[in-house]
Amino acid sequence: MEKYEKLEKVGEGTYGKVYKAMEKTTGKLVALKKTRLEMDEEGIPPTALREISLLQMLSQSIYIVRLLCVEHVIQSKDSTVSHSPKSNLYLVFEYLDTDLKKFIDSHRKGSNPRPLEASLVQRFMFQLFKGVAHCHSHGVLHRDLKPQNLLLDKDKGILKIADLGLSRAFTVPLKAYTHEIVTLWYRAPEVLLGSTHYSTAVDIWSVGCIFAEMIRRQALFPGDSEFQQLLHIFRLLGTPTEQQWPGVMALRDWHVYPKWEPQDLSRAVPSLSPEGIDLLTQMLKYNPAERISAKAALDHPYFDSLDKSQF
Repeated sequence: MEKYEKLEKVGEGTYGKVYKAMEKTTGKLVALKKTRLEMDEEGIPPTALREISLLQMLSQSIYIVRLLCVEHVIQSKDSTVSHSPKSNLYLVFEYLDTDLKKFIDSHRKGSNPRPLEASLVQRFMFQLFKGVAHCHSHGVLHRDLKPQNLLLDKDKGILKIADLGLSRAFTVPLKAYTHEIVTLWYRAPEVLLGSTHYSTAVDIWSVGCIFAEMIRRQALFPGDSEFQQLLHIFRLLGTPTEQQWPGVMALRDWHVYPKWEPQDLSRAVPSLSPEGIDLLTQMLKYNPAERISAKAALDHPYFDSLDKSQF
């Protein structure tokens, strides 16, 4: 790891510490993600190797943060402390200096609060669907899409999905660097209700919540517990029924909830165009099987006015 000079710790992701660093020979900025590995007799666990090869394959899309290389660092064995050497993997990613959460916050507060331009929201949504469609076409669910995980290259106007693919090999959840709890705001109702068989539709729900947040400049469903999160959702979309969502009452954490009627979604996002409301409605369907796919969303009329040749 002598090639890199660590500049500052910028976060603590799902699978370890994240540093902003500089490649000494080129001066190029990179993000180093350091993760502890439990070594087995053969070396790096095969699960980790599979995840890395998956990440390398996925990062061929410009809408996924690029994994540049992987460095495996073994610290020398210290017989007084443990029986096996410590092993760290450093995943070296391209560095982007801001994320969608910071970008939305800068439009909500500060010296010049203003809505995000409708054309910019449209561009970001198209790129987000491109990235999600790319993951889903390779059988990968993100499971934790949120504005903090969407990095921005502001100069080029490109949005990239980060923190992807390592959810299965590195399952030790670390608390966020700022000690905020892992957010529930973007979590699909089937996950909140304890479903263990979920699909690509969980990511589509998250993308819908992110879409609404770009328009509103505040979260659509800001719950502080799983129960409160469900109540936020039910108050806006109505309490789900078996007719709407077959099997919902058989889910592990289903209880008898107050019966709310669905509200008009356009009241939550008043500045969104009718086409945008239609797309959002298709993303926030209760029945996961009815949610629009990322691939189909790219052809939705909401994007008709977009010059798609640039993407």
